[in-house]
Amino acid sequence: MLGSRGKLEVETLLKIVLALVAILLAIEVLNALVSGLLGILQPLLMLAILALIGLWLVDRL
Repeated sequence: MLGSRGKLEVETLLKIVLALVAILLAIEVLNALVSGLLGILQPLLMLAILALIGLWLVDRL
């Protein structure tokens, strides 16, 4: 039981760590892109919601 410990090679561990870092970096980039797009589109989205509420209130929708 104690002899099976440490059978994973260093290269395999490095590949796992590298893959996890790459995934984390991709998530950070996607997060930055989404927050950037949301920052640009937020006023337009709020105007669209305001227009929909206004149209609903005057029974045009």
